[in-house]
Amino acid sequence: MTMKNYLTMAAFAAATMLFGACGAKGEEEVTTEDAQTEQTTEMKIAFVELDTLMSQYQLYKDYSEVLTRKGNNIQKTLAQKQRALENHAAAVQKKYDNNEFTTRDEVERAQASIQKEQNDLAELADRLQSEFAMEQARINDEARDSIQSFLKRYNKTKKYDYVMVKAGDNLLIANPKYNITNDIVKGLNKRYKIKPEVAEQIKTSKEEND
Repeated sequence: MTMKNYLTMAAFAAATMLFGACGAKGEEEVTTEDAQTEQTTEMKIAFVELDTLMSQYQLYKDYSEVLTRKGNNIQKTLAQKQRALENHAAAVQKKYDNNEFTTRDEVERAQASIQKEQNDLAELADRLQSEFAMEQARINDEARDSIQSFLKRYNKTKKYDYVMVKAGDNLLIANPKYNITNDIVKGLNKRYKIKPEVAEQIKTSKEEND
């Protein structure tokens, strides 16, 4: 599983461009073009490429490994439980086919046992998936808070009015000179410190894959 499978992190809220009503400039009518030119000179705008941010910010890389490991462990656990259930069901069916049950009550108890295992497996799957989703949400919040915190400090000197996110084609036109992605990634990685428990999980994952 890749990072994009696990992480759908809204790193920035897309800025809304506000266009005010045109007023009078002396005795002359202010055209739409004039108004937009005035607004452009008054506003300072930049954008960040989300794909680049997610592929180069070390926090995303680290948590991608953590979530991949968790996801693989969940799949492995559920697959093992499913195989055990199938083997049990096959054994009961074989016993039934060979007329090895002596009473109807035995058959019903065996069927009830299989049904219970099926219900337990479904509940386990729901619980593990819920826990995984909660972990995703926690990581999303941590990443968003980290980025927003850095942007606030970064913008104390840059003083942008808007910092927008470029994800796919959501920005139809974007002048490259307003692209601050590299600055943001560099700054984020400089201040990022991996948590000890995350480092340990990554180390364990690598050892398991060696």
